[in-house]
Amino acid sequence: MSASGGTKAILAAFLANTGIAVTKFIAWFFSGSASMLAEAVHSVADAGNQLLLFFGGRQAKREADREHPFGYGRERYVYAFVVSIILFSVGGVFSIYEGIDKLTHPHELEVPWLPILVLAIAIVLESLSLRTAVKESNRIRGKQNWVQFVRRAKAPELPVVLLEDVAALTGLFFALLGVGLTVITGDSTFDAIGTLMIGTLLIVVAIILGIETKSLLVGEGANEADVAKIREAILAGPEAERIIHMKTLYLGPDELLVAAKLGFHGGESLAEVSTAINVIEQRIRRAVPSARVIYVEPDIYVDPNLTAPPTDAIVIKGLE
Repeated sequence: MSASGGTKAILAAFLANTGIAVTKFIAWFFSGSASMLAEAVHSVADAGNQLLLFFGGRQAKREADREHPFGYGRERYVYAFVVSIILFSVGGVFSIYEGIDKLTHPHELEVPWLPILVLAIAIVLESLSLRTAVKESNRIRGKQNWVQFVRRAKAPELPVVLLEDVAALTGLFFALLGVGLTVITGDSTFDAIGTLMIGTLLIVVAIILGIETKSLLVGEGANEADVAKIREAILAGPEAERIIHMKTLYLGPDELLVAAKLGFHGGESLAEVSTAINVIEQRIRRAVPSARVIYVEPDIYVDPNLTAPPTDAIVIKGLE
């Protein structure tokens, strides 16, 4: 997986969630806290999600073949979308169910200090995981704020891990609040309410992830800054007179397709046009390294305000 995939962030999140899930299940078993069970299932779902992101990264590395001539880069988007579904179904819906069950069948907490201790430890571990995700994100975030980064990032792994870690920390505080109020008041309703809050939070995060990854699956073009760089690179030399039209599309998080129809000077030979196109492609790749697949179509620009067709044309030697 490329550096933009945030391998360190995924690994840190996986290790944290696996350890936290085990301790949460132990705390739930001895205390009977619904919030603790919801958080344990949440951590299991998160750990599974990190495995899916790893697997998606490996699948995306496969070489292009006849059925997939542009490669498998979008596999990472598919698995990120699956992560959002799992977070919704396993984490969110299960937590809502547990909260409703606890409201209708309340029972007192046993060994109340145990879930509080586990939640405190989990908050520390999740904070460390989030710190790693933030550190890795800052390497590529640039001047974007966090909302812009999550919405515009082409590599889905870091936004997924960031949202999961933020949701996990928020859910831990909800659980701690619910368990703490239950211990103080003796009313298990607070534990059930904390569980419902966790479920609602997970569903909201899953919907956000689903919307963002759906956009990537459908196909997104380069951002405005990269489009401007590509246009500048095309017109930086004397080869082409103008850009008639241009389209971009991300084939994967690190692979951008650029297709452009360019207006060339009339009377040029095929060899001259071919050389000019090669020079333009080199400038584009220097300006935007992720532009790995480039198609340039030479043409003669026709001014729509002109009534008569142009008299010049690109001359192909041997076909004049």
